[in-house]
Amino acid sequence: MKAFNTTAVCIPSKHYMVDLSERVAEIKKLVDAGKYFTINRARQYGKTTTLSALEKSLSMGYARRSD
Repeated sequence: MKAFNTTAVCIPSKHYMVDLSERVAEIKKLVDAGKYFTINRARQYGKTTTLSALEKSLSMGYARRSD
């Protein structure tokens, strides 16, 4: 059963959450174009969850670099 999460990254299979696909697609366009972007919102807006979703999206199409 899903629950509301207010303490950490949301996991779609465990938590109720907003569909981030449009937001992630817009950020991915900026990344693909070599542009910078910022995410500056109030707490509990979904910044960490958005970046986690972006990481998953980008990892499918880009090679990872390990230092």
